[in-house]
Amino acid sequence: MEAVDYLKDILAFNSVSRFSNTPVTDYVDEALKKIGCVTERIEHADKQGVAKSNVIGKLGEGTGGMAYFGHTDVVPADPWLFDDHGPFEPTIKGDKLYGRGSCDMKGSIACMIAAAGKIDASRLKQPVYITCTADEEVGYHGAAQVAERSELYREMVDGDSNGIIGEPTMLEVVYAHKGTYGLIATSRGRAAHSSTSEGINANLKMIPFLAEMKKFHDELQVDKNWQNDEFDPPTISWNIGINDHTKAVNITPPQSVCTVYFRTMPGQDADSLAERARKAAEECGIDFEVVCRATPLYVDPKSEFVAEVLQLAGKETPRTVSYGTDGAMFGALKKKVIFGPGDIAQAHTHDEWIALEQLEAGTSAYGRLIEHWCC
Repeated sequence: MEAVDYLKDILAFNSVSRFSNTPVTDYVDEALKKIGCVTERIEHADKQGVAKSNVIGKLGEGTGGMAYFGHTDVVPADPWLFDDHGPFEPTIKGDKLYGRGSCDMKGSIACMIAAAGKIDASRLKQPVYITCTADEEVGYHGAAQVAERSELYREMVDGDSNGIIGEPTMLEVVYAHKGTYGLIATSRGRAAHSSTSEGINANLKMIPFLAEMKKFHDELQVDKNWQNDEFDPPTISWNIGINDHTKAVNITPPQSVCTVYFRTMPGQDADSLAERARKAAEECGIDFEVVCRATPLYVDPKSEFVAEVLQLAGKETPRTVSYGTDGAMFGALKKKVIFGPGDIAQAHTHDEWIALEQLEAGTSAYGRLIEHWCC
């Protein structure tokens, strides 16, 4: 099968992160077995009890070789641009294949399976590993499960496999990405009719904390100690959200929730920022929780490994990206870059698509890596 055929099949599964990804994982599992892989499943449930599934395939014997990583979950498709087909009805129009996840990153998974399927397994001197995870879009939970529990992942680490995180980079070689940190601060009040004095407005307690978060934001925009010119933007994105979840304007809000989602760069002390935010919350008398944390990914851009991938990719210079990937959970694997088909500008859009040319180029690129590292 070609990548476009695999992708049509995979796109048809509604694997938005709040739902179970087990059906699409079952499909990928069978596809891997059909091309000759042995597979390992890592099952778990999220905090809401929804079943999640990760699959790791191995083609060939021994250790080392190539280790590919992708994720099967996608972000919601609301809104969706087209009336003639839905986000889970893969549709080709011109030179593009439309569907939620086509770019981020089911297209990459399709390319990898297609590339591995074209290899005569008897020629392999080292193995090809293909890992597909759950819940990358909501905190890398599937990758964390794989890193903790998978025997095949431990084999990749011990064998010093060459790692490829297949997120969309337009097949540019990416040696670093930012880390992510998620904070939630919640103030408590008491609901009442707003015409009375019986209520306690939770927003009033939240306002001083928001002022402190604004100071953090402004500091990070100007303080060179929190900047890194290898990235665009070179600053920490300190993104502040606020919602009191009150359904009517004449109810005194009984709660107020502030979220802070920030992205740090290699060498920066993200924990110290989170601790400063925690102290600010305590001083304001509001609850505070760290809900997610993922470290930056960084590989020496002048390393032999990066130079090797550049040569195989036909590129001259590696670059960085500001988004995060499952690679944050795979720190034990020393050699890894982000390298995949598709343009990140198309990810999460209301008309998500991937160019058919990128599917062909991605399959060819992954095929060259397999030939070089495994054959």
